[in-house]
This record gives sequence, structure tokens and C-alpha cells, in this order.
Amino acid sequence: MTLPEPAGQGFLNIHLPCHSPVIDKNIYLYGFSDSSMRLESKTSQLATLLILSIIWGSSFILMKKGLESFSNIQVAALRIFFSFLFVLPFIVRNLKVLSGKNIPSLIIVGLLGFAIPALLFTKAQTRISSSLAGMLNSLTPLFTLITGLTLYRSRTGWTSVAGVLIGLFGASGLVLQDGLNILRGINGHALLVAAATLSYGININQIKYKLEDLSSIQITSLALIFVGPIAGIYLLFSDFGTSGFQEGALKGLGYIAILALFSSVIAVWLFNHLLKFTTTLFASSVTYIIPVFAILWGISDGESIRLIQLLWIGIILLGVYLVNKQESIEGLKR
Repeated sequence: MTLPEPAGQGFLNIHLPCHSPVIDKNIYLYGFSDSSMRLESKTSQLATLLILSIIWGSSFILMKKGLESFSNIQVAALRIFFSFLFVLPFIVRNLKVLSGKNIPSLIIVGLLGFAIPALLFTKAQTRISSSLAGMLNSLTPLFTLITGLTLYRSRTGWTSVAGVLIGLFGASGLVLQDGLNILRGINGHALLVAAATLSYGININQIKYKLEDLSSIQITSLALIFVGPIAGIYLLFSDFGTSGFQEGALKGLGYIAILALFSSVIAVWLFNHLLKFTTTLFASSVTYIIPVFAILWGISDGESIRLIQLLWIGIILLGVYLVNKQESIEGLKR
């Protein structure tokens, strides 16, 4: 069916199947919906990957800014609670799709996609550098591959496996370009980031293979039901009130709110939407491109780029290309 264009707004007509009444209610909410953005072309998928890289590439510095005013647990709890508040309108509109079939999977997504990584990353960044955290974050496609094969019985080709390994090699080289000094910062806290990427790997496969009947907006919003209120209760009984009166606390809250809105709501929705149109390995390869945008941010700040950096970027893009090539081959076979 074709929905009429709302008066006074520049929306395009959106074509939806008649059997999606629940998704229909999300169409005009906040001006976007799953059905209004089809990611069937490779160009749109790659563009989405780049947008995600820009957003998530900025999340480490936002966490660092938040940690200047609040404890690591408070930053994580604020991020989750703010995210919950931002998606509350979607939660209200989609409560009716909750069922005994999808609730366990949504709990897993809430824990492994939101709560646990948020806690692990903020704790880790109290003791390791953002660069090291960014490098370890590149383990996500590898854990996505391993957990997909072992826990979800997914199938993939050798081309994708090669692409994952090449991309990991390129991302590691890009971060370690100035030598191995960064590795001196490795300690037990680095394992927390590795654990977070393992959580992401399971989360990605859970969404792809267990929640295919829900839209990406529904997955993103409903998963926060199971962790958002808990984060709010923790803040209520913590010393958050005392921390909030410290100098710079208001600015810190602003950074965390931006982190929640862009990295935990908009980017997660985009990522979950991308999963509807592509493979888990291609979607998770976004973590390989994040270090690339870290360099671009540096250039915009007056830093120079070297030939070796272009080489590592080329290797990363080769890895992403191989994963994408395997996906195209599988699409032709189908």
C-alpha cells in the first residue's frame, strides 16, 4: 500500500506490505522507519557502513569525556538509561509484539548488545588507551565468525574468512603503525574489551538468526526495556546526585547523552537494519573501518597522513571487499 505524504513535511511515499500493521505505526515517529530505507544495493550498504564508522569512531572520546566527571559504572548506566528514554516512544508503540518467543532473545540483545559492552568498555578505558581499545574492538568480526559457526551453525565461505583475517591484520597494523609502544598498556583491562567484542559477536548472530521477524526499530527499542530501568534504579541509589554537582558534570552529562543518542540508539538501529540486508560478517566489519576515521579526524585537526597509513587502509578495504564479494557470490547462488 502507499501512504499519503504528511502535510507540511518533505516525506517520500513509503511502500509497505499490507501484512505489517505494527511496523506501520513506526513510520512517522521521529521521521524515520525501517521501511522508508531499503539497503538492498551495495552502494547503500557501504554508505551505511561508513556512517556507522564515523559515529562509533567518536564513541571512545565521548566515553573518555564522560569519565572525567563520573565513575565508569555511572557512565555506562547513564548511557543505557538515556538510550532507554530516547526510544521510549517506540517502546510504547511496540509493546504488543512482545511474546514468549522473542523475549529471551531480546533479553540477550539487551545484555550482550547494550549493558555488558557499555560496562566493560568504560571500565577498560580507565586503564587502557583509546587506541588500544579501538584495536581490540576489531576482534568483533572474528568473534562474530566463531560464535556464528559454533553456536548458530551459520555457514560462510573461505573468501569471507580470508576477508575477516585480512581486515583484522590491516586494522591492527593501522593502530600499531608507530611501533609496539601501545602494547605496553595491555593489562587485565584489555581483556575486558575482548570480552565486550565477544558479547557483540553473540549479539549480532542472535539478531540475525533469532529475531528476523522483528524490525530493527523494534529490536533496538524493546531490548532496552530489560536493561534501561535497571540502569535508572542503579543511578537512583548511587552517589550520582553528588557527582552531578561537581564542576564540569553538566558538560559530562552532555557528552554521555550524545553518546547514548548517536552510538547506542541511532547507530544501533542503523546496524540492526543493515543486518536485515547483509551478512553478519559484512556488518561487523564496520569495526575495521573505525581506525580509518580516527586518522581522518586527526587530519582535520592538522595532523598529516603517511604512506604506511594508506597501505594499512588499503589492506582494511581489501578485507571488507572480500567479505562483500563472498556475500555477492552467495546472493547469486540463491
